[in-house]
Amino acid sequence: MAVSANSSQDNSIGSHGPEVRGTNQRGMRARNERLVLSLVRRHQALAKSEIARMTGLSAQTVSVIMRQLEKDGLLLRGDPVRGKVGQPSVPMRLNPDGAFFFGLKVGRRSTELVLTDFVGKVRQRERRTYDYPTPKAALDFSRESLDKMMSSMPPEAQNRVAGLGIAMPFYLWDWAQTLQVPQGKMDPWRTADLKADLALGYDMPIFLQNDATAACGAELVFGPADGPRDFLYFYVGYFIGGGVVLNGSIFSGRGNAGALGPLPVPDDAGGVKPLIDVASLYVLERSIATAGATSHSIWETTERWDLPEAQLENWLKQTASGIAGGIVSSCSLIDFGCVKIDGWMPSDIKVRLVEMVENKLSDLNLTGLERPSVLAGAVGPDARALGAASLPLSERYLLET
Repeated sequence: MAVSANSSQDNSIGSHGPEVRGTNQRGMRARNERLVLSLVRRHQALAKSEIARMTGLSAQTVSVIMRQLEKDGLLLRGDPVRGKVGQPSVPMRLNPDGAFFFGLKVGRRSTELVLTDFVGKVRQRERRTYDYPTPKAALDFSRESLDKMMSSMPPEAQNRVAGLGIAMPFYLWDWAQTLQVPQGKMDPWRTADLKADLALGYDMPIFLQNDATAACGAELVFGPADGPRDFLYFYVGYFIGGGVVLNGSIFSGRGNAGALGPLPVPDDAGGVKPLIDVASLYVLERSIATAGATSHSIWETTERWDLPEAQLENWLKQTASGIAGGIVSSCSLIDFGCVKIDGWMPSDIKVRLVEMVENKLSDLNLTGLERPSVLAGAVGPDARALGAASLPLSERYLLET
């Protein structure tokens, strides 16, 4: 019998369960400020009276917090909303210029740095593609791009940079064979420490997370406010990966929870393979190469892929079958009510993949299991970079639940 994803106590922020409560005791100002910012982010805009009701904080405490956050430039006043009686309420919203965050994504085929504002909008972007990643190339790109972006920002904005998040695959040296490069080219990653190297040159907090987990975090932070608080997440990149969200928080376990790539799933030949060898973009790339066509557009853009339809359709069917099998296996452990699928791909191809997964689930034996809904992820191809940027955002400004 699967364990329900809702079986533990729900401390989530929003309308999906009991609100996180604030405290009027002294010494809890920082926590209460993060609580208020988390609520405003989730609901887009809130008046003081609504925040007091949601948190249990006194009206006076909320007023003090809101005034300070407004003074700090983190909140902006909206237009007064007049009711039938009493004073008009004034909704408060996040100030996009209140804080800025860098997000660095190091992938198997490209490295990307984004600068995001307080509401998650990408303000600047730098990207570089390659055949395979090396520590030196990643470090050089990071330094060049950070220096370029920082120098283009006015002093006030520079002072509001709250940190850098790094999203990258762990154990990169283990993937030399799959990347089809000599092992010696990847071995430098065994001793490389990109986070420490960048910390030597930049005076800001720096965070590191697995790239697929970071993508899952982007869906959680920047996805729809009324989205599910429990879901299984797949991100289709060069290698497929994912994450687990329970009660509005990423469940990391001992560090490897939601590492969906190794899940054993049926293949087209009647055998069993790891999901990573069935539903990853490298499988599509090699299929196209075998057919004698070019696959460059996969890594250059997600606006539109100019790929042979036969290879693309076959890959989509194989990927949908693999993900559906992974969903059934995962739901036998936890009753996920929702599954989200995102990836480095054009939106129309993502829609096709989600529909195929839904159809494939109808063909599988779900006896004893609750069938989850399958949705397209809301963040899209930027999920890994935005997930990296969400690391300093969450650490400093959001309440962990």
